[in-house]
Formats: sequence, C-alpha cells, structure tokens
Amino acid sequence: MMKTITETREIPVKEEYDLIVCGGGVAGIAAALAGARQGIRTMLIEKSTMLGGLATLGLINWYEPLCDGEGRLMTSGIAEELLVLSIEYSYSNLGAQWEPRLPLSERSGNPDFIAKERKPRYATRFNPMIFALSLNELLIKEGIELRYDMIASFPVMEGPICKGLIAESAGGREFFPAKVVIDATGDADIAARAGIPCRNGSNYLTYIGHGCTKSSLEKTIEKNDMIALNDGMFGCGSNLYGKGHPKDFPFMTGIENNERSEYIRYGQNLLFEKIKTRPKNESCLYMLPGMAQFRKTRCIVGRDTFISEDGKHCETSIGAAGDFRNPGRHFEFPYGIIFNDDFPNLLAAGRIASADGDGWEVTRVIPTAALTGEACGIAASLMVKLQKGADELNINEIQALLVKNNVLLHF
Repeated sequence: MMKTITETREIPVKEEYDLIVCGGGVAGIAAALAGARQGIRTMLIEKSTMLGGLATLGLINWYEPLCDGEGRLMTSGIAEELLVLSIEYSYSNLGAQWEPRLPLSERSGNPDFIAKERKPRYATRFNPMIFALSLNELLIKEGIELRYDMIASFPVMEGPICKGLIAESAGGREFFPAKVVIDATGDADIAARAGIPCRNGSNYLTYIGHGCTKSSLEKTIEKNDMIALNDGMFGCGSNLYGKGHPKDFPFMTGIENNERSEYIRYGQNLLFEKIKTRPKNESCLYMLPGMAQFRKTRCIVGRDTFISEDGKHCETSIGAAGDFRNPGRHFEFPYGIIFNDDFPNLLAAGRIASADGDGWEVTRVIPTAALTGEACGIAASLMVKLQKGADELNINEIQALLVKNNVLLHF
C-alpha cells in the first residue's frame, strides 16, 4: 500500500476568469483566442517561458498539412491563421500554390481556392523561436491574460463541477476561480486529476535537437535557404513509424515522472554519443528540446471517440481535416471528443481529445490540435454566456460560430 501524507494550507484566492486554459501549445492558443474573441475573460497558463509547445519548445517545426494532398483545403479557421503567422516573419517552404492570395475570410471554403494543380501539401517548415515570439505578440494584442512559468497543478472540484485551478509559481500557490476550464496540457493532467477517465498511449523514443554542420552551412549559402541550416545528424531515435527505436529501450506512456526523466536522460545520452563521433570543429549543436517529445501520453474518454474513419461524415462535426501522412483521406471530428458528459465545464483540446488507435495519430498534430482548441474556445464562450454545461449546448449554435470563424465543418 502506498504511503501518503495529508497536506493542509491556506491558499490565496485570486481574481475569477470566465475561462482558464491550461497549456500554451497550439491547442491552448487556439482555445484562448477563440474564447477571448467571443468576449469572455480569458487566462492562459503556460508552464514554460514560451508559447507553442512541441511546435516551438519541442523543436518539431513542421506545420502539418491543412489540405487533403489532392489540392483541397480541409482545415481552416485559427489553424490556418496560425500557419500564416508561423511564416510571417520566418523562412518557409510553403509552395507558391498555397501562398495566401485572398483574405482568410474570402479564401476559406471558396471553391476558386480549390484547384487540382495544388497537389503539393499545404504545409511548411518555420522558425520555432520566431513563431513563439509571434504567438506572444498575438495573445497580448488579443487581451488574453498570459501567465508564463506557472504550473496549473490541480483542479478544485465540487462534485463534477470544476470551480477553478490551483496554480504554482515562484510566488507560491494560488487559486484562480473559473467558470470553464480547458485542459490543453498535452498530457490530460487537469482532466485526469479531476476524475475524467483517460486512456494511456505508448511512445517510441525520439530526441531531436537543432544544429548545423559545415555541409549544411554550405547548402544554406548556396541555396540562400535557411531551412537547409539544420542538419539531420542532431536527431536520434525513432521516426514517425517506430523505425530507429532503440531495442534496449521500453515503450513509455510518459505520464509518470520517472519515465519522463528516463526518456530525456536516454535521449540526451544517445544524441551525445552520436555527436562524439564527429570532428568537433565541423558541427554546432545550438538547441536542445525544452520538453519531452512524446506523441501520445494520455487522452480523455469522451462522449465520442475519434478513430479516423476515412470519408465518414458527422452531423456534430467541429471541423474537417486530411491525413498528414496519407493523401486522399478525409475526416470530420465529432463534438463529443472534447468533453466527458459527467464533467460539464471541463473541456479537452489537442492531443488529449478523445481518440484511439490511428485516430490518435490524426488528432495529435498541429492542425487538428488547433481545430479542437478552437472548438473548445467557442464551446466555452457559449457555456459562460448561456450558463450551460458542454453536454447541454446546442451543436447548431457551436457550428454556426465556427463557420462564422471560417472553419470548414464538412469536406
């Protein structure tokens, strides 16, 4: 039997927010933006010192496709807005076919923007640090209360209702009351601690840093292309499909800290051994990931579970997407993946939305994380204004606001 201690302490109660978003990755950013733009008082809590999550701090700087691989735009709204932002001040390799030619409001869903010659994917590389700065500026402009270097540690529950969050920082513990809470932590930390049932994932070991070599410098100068600067030698471990996973290393959920720490320790050692084999004056490692590069740790069990049924239409769709791996596949995401009926004011965004099997591979990437985040923010705004739980909302009202925000509900 596990030993425990009981802790009792007084925690100061801070100002109340309509919406608190936990986690400043792409999903949390989309959720906060969507909520704030609907006029509700919004705070976003980020445990690190920069926004963007795996896309920036995690150095996974590929904005996966917003199209179906056959020239058709699939995912728009805030997901497309953030792609445009990611390269506004940065290098990119976005094909000319997809470069913005019309305002977002005119382009999204416009049949003239769907052309057969747009076969290259609507995807791009971007500079992760510039993207983080751009996101910071955007959230400030939108009037979102942004708290860095703060951990949303625990939900305060009154039965099934989340009354707010205990957060911790250098200043100590504080309680922030909230009408709605969105978990965008990437690990379902708040949802799980609130009691929402979850399913655990399994992860290959991946450890990717950024750095350059003499060869990559020469290519950069020759091609006048900063994307060529990063050399692949600074990555180790598994690829997308598990190839390269060390035989002596177990698959991990990444939930318990001992696993997470071992994942990082092993990854750093693996990369260091690789670097040791190179002449020291011929390469420069200039950045290590600031977070564990897990793909799937934990997600909620929601009213619905997304399992990537190709071509299936959904009446309660909160958005559409293609498959970033395989052209020609088309998905719609049901509203019920972002909440559990028994916890009416706690929503889940990004890779912790209810998914299973191959469906989890689809929901975990940037475009779908932004898509579910935006849907959470819209739902939260209606929950606040109508004083209803997520399970009581009219899906038609949610969809109407999403469409107004240029989200494509159906393919």
